[in-house]
Amino acid sequence: MLTLEQIRRDPDLMNAVDWDMTPEEAVTRYLEWGNNWSHGKHLVRSKNDVSHYFVVNTWDDPPRIYLIRRNSEEAVEIAATELPARLRKGFLKTVARRKGVYAITPEIREWLENGN
Repeated sequence: MLTLEQIRRDPDLMNAVDWDMTPEEAVTRYLEWGNNWSHGKHLVRSKNDVSHYFVVNTWDDPPRIYLIRRNSEEAVEIAATELPARLRKGFLKTVARRKGVYAITPEIREWLENGN
């Protein structure tokens, strides 16, 4: 599994990240792709169509951020890192402390991209 620093140093991978992809959108696009209109976004035509996106998993304690590589056949966790304590409280408040897998927030994206 890659580290966050390895991802940040890989411009091709950073450019491949779909920062707007949510877990729900990924399921719609890759698992239900034959039955859904993609709202003008990337259409999935084969297993060669792939997305990279981050999610926050609050089933883990402390919550972890995963970089997922998904196509119509599988979702692979290619990186994982702990959600920093300074971002944890605010994020958990936005999801009412519920267990689940969620899209990243703008604050988390800033941290993932820049380390700030």
